[in-house]
Amino acid sequence: MPWHQKIPHLMNQPIGVSFLDGTGTSGVLCGTTNGKLLVMEYLYHSQFALKQYDMNTVQDIHGYPGCSGQRFWG
Repeated sequence: MPWHQKIPHLMNQPIGVSFLDGTGTSGVLCGTTNGKLLVMEYLYHSQFALKQYDMNTVQDIHGYPGCSGQRFWG
């Protein structure tokens, strides 16, 4: 499915974003406006920032997988 079609299903959900240049980021998808993807990202301590990425630089977006069934601690 083209990544543009995933946007309504991933709104207000944690996502990973891959860019055409091979980099990526993650955060909560807040929406789109004026050809920009809006992502709330964690900075540090208790600080967050709403970042805007040009949609023509995005390769794909993915929702985070669930954690159910995973055991990480003894």
